[in-house]
Amino acid sequence: MHRYKAEESFQIGYPGEYTPVGAYLAYPDIIRIAKSRGAGLIHPGYGFLAENANFARAVEEAGMSFVGPSPEVIDALGDKTKARKIAIAASVSVVPGSDGPVIKVEDAVAFAKKHGMPLIIKAAMGGGGRGMRVVNDLESLPHLFERAVAEATSAFGDGTVFLERFLVKPRHIEVQLLGDSQGNVVHLFERDCSIQRRHQKVVEMAPAASLNNTTLQNILNDAIKIAKHVKYRNAGTAEFLVDQQDRHYFIEINPRIQVEHTVTEEITGIDIVGAQIEIAKGKSLLELGLFPQEKIVLRGFAIQTRVTTEDPSRGFQPDTGKIEVYRSSGGNGVRLDGGPGFSGAVITPHYDSLLVKCTVKGSDFENARKKTIRSLSEFRVRGIKTNIPFLLRLLSYPDFIKEQKLWTTFIDDTPHLLQGLQNLNRGQKLLKYLGDLVVNGTRVLGQQGLPQLQADIILPKLDSIPPEISLTTSAEFGWRNILLEKGPEGLCRAVRAHKGVLIMDTTWRDAHQSLLATRVRTVDLANIATTTSHGFQNAFALECWGGATFDVAMRFLWECPWERLKTLRKLVPNIPFQMLLRGANAVGYTNYPDNVVYDFCEKAKIAGVDIFRIFDSLNYVENLKIGIDAVKKAGGVAEATISYTGDITDLTKTKYTLEYYLDLAEKLVKEGIHILGIKDMAGLLKPRAATMLIGAIRKRWPDLVIHLHTHDTAGTGVATYLAAAEAGVDIIDTAIDALSGMTSQPCMGAVVSALHGTPLATGIKMKDIQSINGYWEQMRLLYSCFDPGLKACDSGVYDTEIPGGQYTNLMFQAQSLGLGTLWEDIKRSYIEANQLCGDIVKVTPSSKVVGDLAQFMVSSKLTAKQVEEQCETLNFPVSVIEYFRGFLGEPSFGYLEPMRSKILKSRNLEPIDGRPGKNLSPINLDEKKLDLEEKYGSDIFGKQINEYDVLSSVLYPKVFEDFMNFKSEYGEISSLPTRYFLTPLKVGEEFTFELETGKTLIIQLMAVGRAMEDSKKRDVYFLLNGEARVVQVIDEEKGKDVDKSANAAPKRPKADPKDKKQVGAPMAGLVVDLRAKVGMSVKKGTPIAILSAMKMETVVSSAISGVISEIFISQNENVSSGDLIAKIEDK
Repeated sequence: MHRYKAEESFQIGYPGEYTPVGAYLAYPDIIRIAKSRGAGLIHPGYGFLAENANFARAVEEAGMSFVGPSPEVIDALGDKTKARKIAIAASVSVVPGSDGPVIKVEDAVAFAKKHGMPLIIKAAMGGGGRGMRVVNDLESLPHLFERAVAEATSAFGDGTVFLERFLVKPRHIEVQLLGDSQGNVVHLFERDCSIQRRHQKVVEMAPAASLNNTTLQNILNDAIKIAKHVKYRNAGTAEFLVDQQDRHYFIEINPRIQVEHTVTEEITGIDIVGAQIEIAKGKSLLELGLFPQEKIVLRGFAIQTRVTTEDPSRGFQPDTGKIEVYRSSGGNGVRLDGGPGFSGAVITPHYDSLLVKCTVKGSDFENARKKTIRSLSEFRVRGIKTNIPFLLRLLSYPDFIKEQKLWTTFIDDTPHLLQGLQNLNRGQKLLKYLGDLVVNGTRVLGQQGLPQLQADIILPKLDSIPPEISLTTSAEFGWRNILLEKGPEGLCRAVRAHKGVLIMDTTWRDAHQSLLATRVRTVDLANIATTTSHGFQNAFALECWGGATFDVAMRFLWECPWERLKTLRKLVPNIPFQMLLRGANAVGYTNYPDNVVYDFCEKAKIAGVDIFRIFDSLNYVENLKIGIDAVKKAGGVAEATISYTGDITDLTKTKYTLEYYLDLAEKLVKEGIHILGIKDMAGLLKPRAATMLIGAIRKRWPDLVIHLHTHDTAGTGVATYLAAAEAGVDIIDTAIDALSGMTSQPCMGAVVSALHGTPLATGIKMKDIQSINGYWEQMRLLYSCFDPGLKACDSGVYDTEIPGGQYTNLMFQAQSLGLGTLWEDIKRSYIEANQLCGDIVKVTPSSKVVGDLAQFMVSSKLTAKQVEEQCETLNFPVSVIEYFRGFLGEPSFGYLEPMRSKILKSRNLEPIDGRPGKNLSPINLDEKKLDLEEKYGSDIFGKQINEYDVLSSVLYPKVFEDFMNFKSEYGEISSLPTRYFLTPLKVGEEFTFELETGKTLIIQLMAVGRAMEDSKKRDVYFLLNGEARVVQVIDEEKGKDVDKSANAAPKRPKADPKDKKQVGAPMAGLVVDLRAKVGMSVKKGTPIAILSAMKMETVVSSAISGVISEIFISQNENVSSGDLIAKIEDK
């Protein structure tokens, strides 16, 4: 920057002649150039040569004036050991220290033994904290002594050091001096420079606040005394330490202008640099109007903050790189002294990390402090780390605000000032996501093509709502009012007293899970939320959370599921929210310690869940009991649920009969449940079966609220609901028309119309359904890239029993694993896999077990008989092994034997009897929170790590870690419109959206650069609110050879399935864990590797005993089905 502002600039030496520091110290070249250009004065700045007496002398010998003290004064004061002697001669107190330079480490040890600890080693010729080391014990003294000498030699060309006692918590007060050639000296008052790190000043203030007036006057007088003693000329700074007893000690005079001189200029109105030049030209202080002392008066208060390219969270480690965005502050009382701060500037490690000095003036300390905060908050520096977040926290710290009495180790003594410092950098991170989308395409797993809707969303109007009522505000009344007023029991009484059938809308969860792979984002739910609160205010509930939506939000949409819940709760305060709780599995796929389940339910209730649909994937009552108890203790509505499978109308079947379900209902009612749910997850409940089941339950428990859920896979859902309504059901689940039918829930409009005009009418208006449906028709087009393309119902579900939500996910999984053309084979294998598992209830996570086994059978070309015969050696998916071990609980009719025993015995696994989570040790959630704070910082992405984050991490450790890593890279993108979340921008395309309330971004893609040969990166150019921005994105297609993130699977030899010495991949997937090494001895069943694909993990085990001779894969690589993983030789 200084070159751009200079009238002329010249390079010192030829390229490569000097190091960066060497060029600054090459004063013969500097003098030669200055003289050749006819310069009459040389100003040395405030670094390197400013305290070099030889340079000053050479300038004068060359016939030019040196803007600074005489060479003799520099020589006397630039050496701190000489300066101590001068102070003593002038009767000014100094810190106890060595009489002169300390040459040998042995002398330093002797001094330490005589004067005690702590002590500080200082470079005699130093400044800026270089060559300084604090020593607290004798053991570390030799090493620190050597480091201080080496640093001083490197920085100043002179390794001379001396020792002083180290004062505990002193203030650093310095006095700005001006002297002329006539012997006149004045002070420009004091500065408080106590806020330091590594002995370098960070914040400077003038005047010093809360300093004893007597001490202050003594300091000012002593500064003048020393300056006159040495006949000081030009600008200089006398520095003092003030201990806890207000005793002051002289430490040095810096014979130069200092970085922080700007605060003095602001409070005195004096141009110090201008005065320096005039004095060097021979003018006196009197001529300059600066003498006598009374001429200089204080005007207000000033604070200087040094904005540096350093990362405070890493010990102020300097950061380097290219500044992508630079926007500075301004306004009344704000002064900026800039360095290399501009967009496109490259910050190198060769120079000081100072980017800009921000000096702010106010009427008093508090006014200046607030202005400084405002000014720093206006800065936008992107591409490199800065200390701005730290400065903002420091200026807002209570001790800084109230006491204003600070000390030199304040930063070190207040470590939490440095914890969790984050620069949100939201705009630039968002642009990086958009740039990556342009260069590499979507990262949303499962997206096929682009959304069919490429237009703005039109929000509906409700004709039934009076025009004076705004749909942008939430409705006030609904069934939740009854719940909040009368509690769960009162709600249930009101439901039973209600004459009609109540509707629960599943659009916000199960419907889009079944038809759109659970990919609907929070922003699109929030856009229709307040309208829904009006149109469906007679609905019993909205199902909006839990189940697969929890992990998918983090895993694929990079959203916090808890924030989704809280956001929707604020927008819909009148309709109860229902979630899907997997009993002892919470919202996971495995069992958790009981304390996790209890804490989860408590937090979910606080965040906004009212009704908990509690189910177990095997109808295992012991698992259900934990969920019921946890919900009741959390204050929620406990809807314990029977998962329906089979066909109770087929009297030839002996499993899953009407008596089985009534017996199960009896056990749940005894637990004190509020609502009995019937979860027909595959749509197997036929109309006649609904009449039988609902009728029998209503007859036995006339006051029990019954809630029925089904899927319309076979196309009989509406008929089933009508039969259930006649039989006495209270609540039925439907989905908005555009997201209904097939694997989703029955059509809301059809059910409401069918019951309209009867005593069982729902209370929902068809006009409102159609208006809101218009929004969801747009959503169906917007999310078309996740639509599985189901064209019709499938009555084959009565044979396969595949749950609706799993049906579409299984199709997608099959396509991802290269089995898409074998969909019919997978459905047939699903039937066989179910029987191999013991003909079980199939709902997450048990349905996942059956699905994983079915895909495994198809990919391995195995029949059910072969699976039974070879079960001891097959590399089953992890979920299958865990099921047979007992991780999910006990199936209603037991396991298939002897298959289970063979699987466990061959793998040396013990079965788990009873409730799996019963013997799990509690997780210390407080410790987990501390672990997350240590890993991510207590304050990250603009918010603190909280209890909700802890639960997300406990339930899904790897998913949460990936989610946090994504946010660190791309920031918070949940408010980005879905169209631009899924569709790459075209060059020239512009869009506008609201990042948060009151903060609108206008983004335009300007250009995409070529891929760089060395790094395969592309520059992507944007306009953000009219400001040019650039982000660098790795082109993964171009960069596959240098960037493993592309995960390109190299070609590998295929394993011979007939040769047991060759270990092959049973499926396509990612190698998440490589257990084996060449030369390792293995036994039959020893794990070789773990593969993962689409949430399914498979352990690849050795089929024989022997020694690993070759390994053909690496961790984090992709493999295809049948790829050779390893070879095993005989021992």
